[in-house]
Amino acid sequence: MGDGTKAHPDTTGGGARTRLDALTDRAGTWLARSAAGARTGHTGAVVADRFDRATWHDTYEQSAALRELAAELDALHPHTGDLLTDAFLAAYKAAPRLRDATGMEPSRMVNHRIVAALLESPEFAALHRETAGDPYAAALAVLAQGAALRRMLDDARPARDRDERADMARREAGDAASAVAEALRQAAEAADEDGTVPQSAADAVRQAVDAAEAAARRAADGAGQALAAAVPGVRAVARGAVAKSAAAAREEAALMRAWGVGPGELERMPFGERARLAERLRTGRLAGWARLIGRFRQMADGERARKVENATGELIGVTLGDDLSRVVPSELASLGLPELRAVFAARYAAGELMLYDSRGEQSTGRGAVVACVDTSHSMYEAGPGGITREAWAKACALALLDQARHEGRDFVGILFSAADRLRVFRFPAGRPAPLARTLDFAETFLGGGTSYQRPLTAAAELLEEEFNDTARTRGDIVMLTDDDCGVTEEWMRGWNAARRRLGFRVFGVGIGSPRVAAAGSVLEALCDNLRSVEDFTDVHAAADLFRVI
Repeated sequence: MGDGTKAHPDTTGGGARTRLDALTDRAGTWLARSAAGARTGHTGAVVADRFDRATWHDTYEQSAALRELAAELDALHPHTGDLLTDAFLAAYKAAPRLRDATGMEPSRMVNHRIVAALLESPEFAALHRETAGDPYAAALAVLAQGAALRRMLDDARPARDRDERADMARREAGDAASAVAEALRQAAEAADEDGTVPQSAADAVRQAVDAAEAAARRAADGAGQALAAAVPGVRAVARGAVAKSAAAAREEAALMRAWGVGPGELERMPFGERARLAERLRTGRLAGWARLIGRFRQMADGERARKVENATGELIGVTLGDDLSRVVPSELASLGLPELRAVFAARYAAGELMLYDSRGEQSTGRGAVVACVDTSHSMYEAGPGGITREAWAKACALALLDQARHEGRDFVGILFSAADRLRVFRFPAGRPAPLARTLDFAETFLGGGTSYQRPLTAAAELLEEEFNDTARTRGDIVMLTDDDCGVTEEWMRGWNAARRRLGFRVFGVGIGSPRVAAAGSVLEALCDNLRSVEDFTDVHAAADLFRVI
């Protein structure tokens, strides 16, 4: 026979018979080769372990937006769940690695091409810096790519159709291989004791093998077409998607930094809490403040680096003391003569060295920093750049909160307007500053008129309480307001007495209203240090506060 099998006479009268071992050799060899080439391909384009996939599943379960995107894409295209997984893992993994295309399920080849285009985009490195190791940021990147993924999937329909045909041919080849195995089993059952089978069973095995080989050739041709299929424009769309998601990730990171949320704190924050925080910061009254707050904090950091304790100010004469930083040159000259060094040492020990005397800003306070922020209706008014008086005042107050925590001092934010409207927010130095409370302080707006006496009395009482509890004096009060109002003579006497007793300083900032900080104003009489701010884009107008507070 042409296939090498040998027929034997059928002594039972049933016709020619074929040796079973000959059939097994041919069918078994083909089945082994077919099994090696028909292994199940991978459904994921990005190489990942079970921990990476567990991270994706946890993130997916916590993100309603991801589930909505998956449902939208799944209604239009197959296997989009695997695509979203790959897009997430590409952003999340520290070193994402694309699987070889030949190891993929044909039906997932479109996904492989899309993910390859994302990873090869020049902008991917910038995106990855923001998202690596951060499930929330990686999810945000996937959501930002949503529209582009849908467009790429729409454009890939012809390639997807070829991939599906290739997958169908592979399944048909698998079914044909199963038919060969079944035919061989039936032939084995029909074999007699000497290992021969009826010719009809042998023919069935040969026909099944021929059909399976033909199906395998079709599957191989289909797989080759699937590998060669291209998705027009996928690289350009992917590049735009990566650039958009990188910008979204950078914007979110900058938003968090502006509000003082560090990367470590974000990583520890539960997904849902972080999503709610981001939504709160992106919407409502806080939405436009992030950049201003970030600039204030950056300015304050710079001023702290330049901060000088006991600033010399204006020289007004010579005094006696032991401050070597202010010793007059004639005293230092005595160190050059061995016989006068002992005299210098004795005078230094007695505090009788001649020093330059100066008049300047006092040394930094040690009590609490209290920011009194006007939230009357007029603080809604916007200035240059569309920034409101309230936004500038609260950005300054939040920078003062940072300043107090940097110095290990308590911070108190007092929001005021009319005499019957007051909110106090305490941030003790020894405890974490909850972000939710910081946001409440920033968002609260009381409205109404303006009263100086109520907030300043509250500030003095807080400093008095601190003095009674810890004996700390020399606190700092910063009054941020755009309105001028009177105070009673009796109140003023009590105010001045409190200042002398507690040694606190008062800094005033007139916001958008020069008359508030003008000579002879009530605010001038209340403050040791006063300035006016009219350009709300200028955060340096209050820079000196962060050098002396």
